[in-house]
Order: sequence, then structure tokens, then C-alpha cells
Amino acid sequence: MENQDKFNRRDFLHKSLRTGIGLSLVGVAAFLARKTNAGNYVWQLDPSKCVQCGRCATNCVLTPSAVKCIHVYDMCGYCDLCGGYLRPETKEFNTAAESQLCPTSAIKRKFVEEPFFEYTIDEKLCIGCGKCVKGCNAFGNGSLQLQAQHKICVNCNECSIARACPAEAWSRVPLSEAYQLRGFENPKKG
Repeated sequence: MENQDKFNRRDFLHKSLRTGIGLSLVGVAAFLARKTNAGNYVWQLDPSKCVQCGRCATNCVLTPSAVKCIHVYDMCGYCDLCGGYLRPETKEFNTAAESQLCPTSAIKRKFVEEPFFEYTIDEKLCIGCGKCVKGCNAFGNGSLQLQAQHKICVNCNECSIARACPAEAWSRVPLSEAYQLRGFENPKKG
């Protein structure tokens, strides 16, 4: 009986060790598969949920933020009085820096023809604060929108902006769906 107990203990330990190693290998494989699949998904901001709180500029792990303003030209009215370009409280209509809404002068204005102007975004200057987007939504047609620029974004598994977003406007989407804005086809980045 004593020999049989020793054999059972040894057999038990052997099987336990093999099971533990097997579970470890499965865990490592699952981790690697998840990491590989993470490259197929990116963080996407839903502009219909965005409240332009400014946290995209301050909560990104990158400085300046990977979130930039994009201009959906297909819906822009090329306004002379652009709510995303000029401060709403401006008393005198001019394009001086103190009249501009963007704190970094990232929005460039170019004359097209009377009374139309084209607005472009200098991505290097944009910090993703959302002030222009808020102005465009309040006084315009919403053609200025915030989006994560995936060539800059490090695609954190736990995006610090998504965690801080009060509107829960961030989600992971397949890479093939990046930059697809609700209600608009093929937005052109400015």
C-alpha cells in the first residue's frame, strides 16, 4: 500500500507540472494573439458624441496630442465669418491673432473668391484642444472635427484620453474603419 501511495503522489505531481506548463503555454499564446490583433484595431473618436472638453489635448501620452482637427471639406461652406476660425466675442472683424479662436494659429485662412475663404489645418501646430471644433459646431456646420492621427498615435491598449473622456466618445474599431466619420464619406484631411 505504501508503494502505491508514493507512486500516486509522484504521478500527481508529474501531471500537475505538465498541466501547469500546458496552461502557461496557452496563456502565452493567448497574450501573443491578443497583442497581434491589437495592431488591427485603432482608437476612433465619434464626432457625434464629442463635447470638445479639451481633454484630448491634455490627456494624451504624447506632447502635442495625437488628436488633431481635420476639416471635412465636403460639408464646409467656405464662410467668410467662420465660427471655428474667429472668436465669437470679436468686436471688430479682422484676422489678427487676438481675433482667432485657435490658441496656436493652426488654422490657416486663404481667400478663394468673394465672399469665400478656404480653411486648412496645420497639423504640426494643432494640439487637439477642440476650440475650433466647438466654435464650428456652435456657429457653423460642423465641418471641423477631431480625430486621432494614426500615423502619430502609439495605439495604447488603454488610451488615457478614452479613460478621461466625459462623453465616452472613444472606442476601438478595426483599422479599416479609421477616419470614417458618421454621415460623411471619405473625409479629406486638411
